[in-house]
Amino acid sequence: METNLCHLYWGDGKGKTTAAMGLALRALGQGMQVHVVQFMKDGRSGELGPLERLGAKVWRGRPGTKFPTQMTEEERRDVRAFQTRQLEEALADPCGLLLLDEACAAQRFGLVDEGLLQKAVLQRAYEVVLTGRGPAPWMMEAADYSTEMRCEKHPYQQGIAARKGVEF
Repeated sequence: METNLCHLYWGDGKGKTTAAMGLALRALGQGMQVHVVQFMKDGRSGELGPLERLGAKVWRGRPGTKFPTQMTEEERRDVRAFQTRQLEEALADPCGLLLLDEACAAQRFGLVDEGLLQKAVLQRAYEVVLTGRGPAPWMMEAADYSTEMRCEKHPYQQGIAARKGVEF
């Protein structure tokens, strides 16, 4: 690709990961090598299997990972080491599109090496996509595309839990 740009899908609304995974699907359809690194999630997102079958390389979250505010310091260190190692592995293999799902939260909670994350975003050796709530100022500045997903209404507000195939 002649110009590698940074996409940021952020905000409190639904659709950040969905939009990013759609871009990954488009890139695969055009013959690009796609890498997906999923931070903060348990690795069960419904998009990951089909993307892998289409040729994407995926670094999944770990089942049983707690929300950061519920982790002990030891658990936080373990998750940080695991997620940093996954990002290092993804960066060691060339790609055309690097999707960093929930990178905003991983950065905010200190669950990935921030210097390595900045390198991944700023080196521009590939198209890069970031998702999550509350992106860091450097992420906002790095973004060439910035799309805020804003929640107007959500079934969770009516007590409807996340549904397989729709929310995950």
